Formats: sequence, structure tokens, C-alpha cells
Amino acid sequence: MAIVVSAVANVLAHAPGLVRYGSRPLRDIARDAGTADQLAAHRRSFDAACAYAPNQVYIGNLAPEDLRACPRPWFAVRATSAGPDGQLGRLVDERTLVQLIAECDRARLVTLGTDAPALIAKGALPLWIGDEGVGCIVAGHEEDEALSAHVLLENLACKATGVLALRELLARSGVDAEDIDFVIAGSEEAVGDRYQRGGGNIAKAIAEAAGLTRAAAHDVKSFCASTLYALLTAGAYVEAGLARRVAVVAGGSLAKLGMKSRAHVAKGMPILEDVLAGFACLIERASGAGDPVLRLDTASFHRVGDGASQQAVLEALVGGPLDKAGLAMTDVDRYVTEMHNPEITEPAGSGDVPSGNYRLIAALAALKGVIAKSEMPRFAAERGLPGFAPTQGHIASAVCYLAHACAAMRAGTMRRALFMAKGSLFLGRMTESSDGVAVLLEASVN
Repeated sequence: MAIVVSAVANVLAHAPGLVRYGSRPLRDIARDAGTADQLAAHRRSFDAACAYAPNQVYIGNLAPEDLRACPRPWFAVRATSAGPDGQLGRLVDERTLVQLIAECDRARLVTLGTDAPALIAKGALPLWIGDEGVGCIVAGHEEDEALSAHVLLENLACKATGVLALRELLARSGVDAEDIDFVIAGSEEAVGDRYQRGGGNIAKAIAEAAGLTRAAAHDVKSFCASTLYALLTAGAYVEAGLARRVAVVAGGSLAKLGMKSRAHVAKGMPILEDVLAGFACLIERASGAGDPVLRLDTASFHRVGDGASQQAVLEALVGGPLDKAGLAMTDVDRYVTEMHNPEITEPAGSGDVPSGNYRLIAALAALKGVIAKSEMPRFAAERGLPGFAPTQGHIASAVCYLAHACAAMRAGTMRRALFMAKGSLFLGRMTESSDGVAVLLEASVN
């Protein structure tokens, strides 16, 4: 019996007051305290974040393809479907996020309300909603960098948005929390202490907070490829009979808030990296017709000896699954890769990442003789997508589109989508290699 994706939920949490604790803003403020005022001057309201078309795509009120007809800059246009509740998920305000962070704090390190100023005076890290100081967080250990207040805030933000996504998944699917027996997290944070900085387990922390008392859990790590690896691991567990129903979850990355803020401020833009993204899905055996099939038989990986060139990575992640399935490149309706929002990345000189990837995929199709060179632009346009995801790589790398693909397949408007994710392992200074994983999602045959 096929392994299927039975439900998906996408969530966003608006976090303009926490942007100052993103890695780039934090470093910029340390060099120049006036940066904090610049960040505040370019802050977006919750209403503006809701009205932003890429955010509406993420929660499902718009299709990614709709962005092509939306004039740029997107931040200057109010999406007609604007609202916090979407077809595929929802967007919550910062007060809701901060309250959820406090709820997820099992070590009682977060304080909200009138007791916070005295703790801040002693060195606690302030928590903000816009310009309003609403609380603080203290370190978990005086001498442990891995348990500093800032690192713990990153971990709690990840946990809180993961819990938000998992709760949304349960509400939308109608599945009882007791009926999930495994949770796998593909988030970027590596929870630990001074002796094992990435020991984990954020998945179990999320499962506990979401009330999944019968679930076991663990994390999967491979930089931006981690969540797609988690998806495959979940499918393999179900296929092997180790689990009946697995939830895959990923919380947001606080460190990446305001990552391109310097460029946004310089160009007079609002700071667009002011939301934390969350994602959750259910993987199980098919119980009837309709749910999209996760084609585990097509799973392909970038191997150690494959080489680090872009062509080598594409050969592994595009050619691998299609060769296993006996399909041509024109048999895939959508190629889903790094779906970073170009309006965030272009001002900082990083270009339109999805567009660049689709040009390379089209070039590979031409190189293989599947299409003529003159057909490359049409191939990229028809089988690619505009970027719409916040620049939190583990979610932007393909899985942000999973809910859209599942909806299209259930509606009968899409047959196949190839999901690909790349991991920049060289960032950790342990290897110069990259990583990658890919798998086909296919509409079930009634």
C-alpha cells in the first residue's frame, strides 16, 4: 500500500520586535547602536504583513503562480485575499507568538509582565512586541554559551512555531494527537548544552507541547535539506512498519530574521524578513483514494563522489528520481527547489534564487535533448514557480510548496512534482561538500 501525504499545514508568526535578535541585526547593532532605530523605522505592521502577497501564498490564499501577475514591489500592493487565515494555514501576530514562547518554556526562564524590568536590570534579555517591552528571558546556565539567553530564545522560537504548525495540522486534519506515534523535526536549530551542542531533541519538545503523549520523536539535520530528509525518513518508518502515522515538523529560524535588513533599510524598503515560518505534515499508509503518493522508490541523494558543481548536483537530484521512475523531464509538472522570495534576496545582491535554479534545470533538459535550447524559457516558466517563502532555508527548500502540490493533486490539476533540497554543508567548516535529496510526489490513481 502506498505511502501518502495525508495532511499539511503552513504557519507564519509575525515577529518585528524580535528582528533585532536575528544574527545579522544583532551584529550590526553591536557595531552601531543606531541600527536599532533604523530597524524600528522600517518595521511592518501586522496588517501589512498579512497584506503581503508572498505571505498570502504561503498560507494558501493565493497560488504561487498568482505572483507573476502581481506588480512589483509586492510590499507596495495589498493582496486582495489579505487576511490572517488561509486555505493552507494561518499567520499569527507577535503577541500570540510571545505568549506561545512563554508557554513552551518548560525551564521557567521566560518572564512576562511587571516582574521583567528587575530581571532585565540584572542582565536578562528583553522581549519586545514592537517598541513595547513585554518580558525577558534569562540564561539557563551562567557559564554555558549553548544555554545563553539568546540561544535559548532561538530554540524557544523554533519550538513555538513548530508547536503552532503541529497544532494547526491536527486541527485541519481532524487527526487526534493520540493517533500519531512518531514526530520527526527538520528544523535548523540544534538544541544542546556545552558538552553536546547539537544533541537535540526539538522534535520531542514540540510533540510534548502539542499533546502527542503516545509519540516518540527525533531530529534530522542537514542544513537546508533537513526537512525533506525528515519527510523521507518518515516515509521509510511507515514503509518499514516502525510507525503507523508520522508527523514531520519544522519551526522557524530566529537567527535568520532580518538577514537582509541592511539592504532593505538602505533601499528604503520595509524589513520583509519579519516572520517566522512553520511547517507540519502527516505521513501514513493510504487509507483510500485521493492522497498524494510519496514515491519512496524514486528517492535520490547527492553522494560523496558526485562532485560539488551545480551540474553534478542537478544530475543527482533531477536525473536520479526520473531515471528510477522511468520518466522524462517533461513528465514532471512542477520542479520544486529553493523557493526563496526574490523580493527579499535581490536587494542584497543575492538574485532571484528560484529563477536561477529553473534556468539550470531547463539547461539540463536541453543538454539531455529533451527540449530544444530555444524552449528553455518556456520550460522554466511552465514547470517552475516564483519564489514566495521566507528565507529560512529548511522550509524554503521545497517543503513550503507541499501543501499547494497536495491541493492541486487532489483537485486533479497536477500529476507529478519533483521536490529537491540542497544542503550547504561547507558552512559548518567540516567539509567543502554540499548535500542534496530529491523525491517525486505523485497524484494517486483512483
